[in-house]
Amino acid sequence: MIRVLIADDHEMVRQGLLAFLNAADDLEPVGEATNGQEAAALYAQLRPDVVLIDMVMPHVNGVEGIKAIRQHDPDAQIIALTSFSDNRELVQAALQAGANGYLFKDVSVAELAQAIRHAYDGKPTFAPGATKLLIQASTQPSRPAFHLTERELDVLTLMAKGLNNPQIAEQLTISRSTVKFHVSSILGKLGVESRTEAVSIAHQHHLVR
Repeated sequence: MIRVLIADDHEMVRQGLLAFLNAADDLEPVGEATNGQEAAALYAQLRPDVVLIDMVMPHVNGVEGIKAIRQHDPDAQIIALTSFSDNRELVQAALQAGANGYLFKDVSVAELAQAIRHAYDGKPTFAPGATKLLIQASTQPSRPAFHLTERELDVLTLMAKGLNNPQIAEQLTISRSTVKFHVSSILGKLGVESRTEAVSIAHQHHLVR
């Protein structure tokens, strides 16, 4: 049996992963964490064969969680999971932290099972989209100073038009929580604390479309 630790702050996602693991003949869930700190602590306690860890979690995110797990065990097999399929920086950060694989949450059950088995055998697995982002990162220059993703630029443009989070979510057909994540990321990358400051910098540096 391949023993798997799950780390995700959404209970529905964890329950779905538990059901998937329990249905497989050779996979066994051994623990659940809701942030990176819990994941690292449970890893040290349970020593699972493979870790499935979400990248965006409160308090301690997936990237920091991966780093902490690596401190416990340099040979840990860790698969990063995310809903954000257009975030180049997130892929790079996960790999730099020590992830062995990177998958999007729309992966099929069969693909996820195969990825876990590959990780158990020490083989890396990456979603095609993640591989594409890494190729782009190596061949295209980053945006000067701010390194905003295409989606973040979409959100920033709508912020500059005066739209609030619910309106941006409707305009881009994404969830409000996703918009909130992007706005937080934008503020962090621009080094500001308010939407007004972000919009001001966006205009100054011609970031809005």
